Amino acid sequence: MTEPGYEDGTDFGDADRGFVGALVPGVVRDDRGRVVWDGDAFGFLEGERPDSVHPSLWRQARLCARQGLYEVAAGIYQVRGLDLSNMTLVEGERGVVVVDPLVSAETAAAALALYREHRGERPVTGLLYTHSHIDHFGGALGVIDPARDDVPILAPEGFLEHSVVENVYAGPAMLRRGMYYSGANLGVGPDGAVGMGLGAAVSTGTPSLVPPTVDVTRTGQEETVDGVRFVFQLTPGTEAPSEMNFLLPAHRALCMAENATHTMHNVLTLRGAVVRDARVWSRYLNEAVQLYADRADVLFASHHWPTWGRERIVGYLSEQRDLYAYMHDQTLRLLNRGLTGPEIAEELRLPEGLERAWSTRGYYGSLSHNVKAIYQRYLGWYDGNPASLWEHPPVESARRYVDTIGGTDTVVARARAYADDGDPRFAAQLLRHAVFADPAHAGARELLASVFQRLGEGAENATWRNCYLTGASELRGGVAHTGLAASGMAAMLTVTQLFDTVSIRVDGLRAAALSVVIDWNITDLGETYRTEVSNGVFVHWPTAGEGDGTTDLTLRLTKAQLLGLLAYGDTDGIDHDGDLDAVRRVMEVLERPDPDFAIVTP
Repeated sequence: MTEPGYEDGTDFGDADRGFVGALVPGVVRDDRGRVVWDGDAFGFLEGERPDSVHPSLWRQARLCARQGLYEVAAGIYQVRGLDLSNMTLVEGERGVVVVDPLVSAETAAAALALYREHRGERPVTGLLYTHSHIDHFGGALGVIDPARDDVPILAPEGFLEHSVVENVYAGPAMLRRGMYYSGANLGVGPDGAVGMGLGAAVSTGTPSLVPPTVDVTRTGQEETVDGVRFVFQLTPGTEAPSEMNFLLPAHRALCMAENATHTMHNVLTLRGAVVRDARVWSRYLNEAVQLYADRADVLFASHHWPTWGRERIVGYLSEQRDLYAYMHDQTLRLLNRGLTGPEIAEELRLPEGLERAWSTRGYYGSLSHNVKAIYQRYLGWYDGNPASLWEHPPVESARRYVDTIGGTDTVVARARAYADDGDPRFAAQLLRHAVFADPAHAGARELLASVFQRLGEGAENATWRNCYLTGASELRGGVAHTGLAASGMAAMLTVTQLFDTVSIRVDGLRAAALSVVIDWNITDLGETYRTEVSNGVFVHWPTAGEGDGTTDLTLRLTKAQLLGLLAYGDTDGIDHDGDLDAVRRVMEVLERPDPDFAIVTP
């Protein structure tokens, strides 16, 4: 029996409203013919729901799988269902301003081509990034050519810094964890991935980063691009560290970026990120109501479908506002009573008004992991109990737990009993210890895989489902590496940011005795830097010019040559004075991240 409310077709009507045409077939390939997006794979969602998918998640997945070009308002169009995010196109006097060009150049180009098929060959006359997540800027090279197209690129203050921090500095770990929360290796279908709650899936084409040329630094700032007037609301620290909403006054249309979507969002994503501030998130949503509700007839965002009509816009934003405020305030209330993150997550419930709204359901974020994130933001990892200060790491703890319980076979038997008695949550906890203590124990691995599968099939949250099912898959078949196209992001980093990526790869103990000083003259940029390896640290800073000759090495090279040197150790054609072997000595202490590190096994 389904829950009340399933007969309400309002969201489906909104998701279908303004449909112009779809990409047929709904498949995008790269230059080598590799499929980087297959929206048609989600066609199974139009069939009968199987028992292997939560009914509420099935509903959300059907909404997210809709694909095509849609008219939002006169002169505003969205392409949905060609990537995790939406691409919005605002028609100007000479061409079209593109907002949030998806993840990959290939899907962005396909989205622009679909728009032009129905609206004519309008040139791109501006580009706008609402925030610093890759699904909102990665496809930039699919819609513009920076060497040819001299167009303004607008972004919120701090965009470039935060894009790099999130997508490059911790990129390898986030990518590996992202394989879990996105279900990238599961395959699409009723027994695998049915979506991500925020959209159908993430494309696997070529991401890029084209730096902005215009910074939005304050709420109320106005910019006119190709005759289109944008009025901005800066919202730092909300869904992204650098984010902004905007109003199109002439169209009476409000874009909420990713600050208000048709799901409870993440305060901390399962792939990892900086913990977001639910308190200021709520306040910026309230500010949006105060600033723009009387000036907008339609609200759209960078995911999901629009909302039309002032009363509905205010109701929707108010629910979203109250959702983040409630999670924040109640978590603080309970932590000040002494409850820990897991205890708060178990106790806290949403009030009826928020519980029954479809747009506040936990399809992408969840109440459970969001309140733990809020706890983490204020109190950190330590729960206050001294026993938590110096715990053994997972493998050593697991061996001791298993030994205490009586061996792996006993642990597996007890876990099976808990699973059979309807407690797969604790069965998973026990079996995690069994697998970490004895990874070759086939019975422990298979039982944990089956428990994960059971938990995944019962999850309303898409990312929880994907994590559970991916864990089950890797326990049974090992890690299935997903090779992604080479990113174009490195070329867009500043020299300081490039040196930062070196710093975080230094094996500190191997480099502890190394002392190397190098001057870098980046000839095509007219910039000079000094780097020093000291006490296992790679430090760097800009200088006023070439050094005084007391360094181990002075290099004169272009930025392209710098990229080649850092990526491959290539010094061919680089002009230098001093000991070129100094580069090798530095490169030898750099560690390459493992893109396939173990998660459900030790």
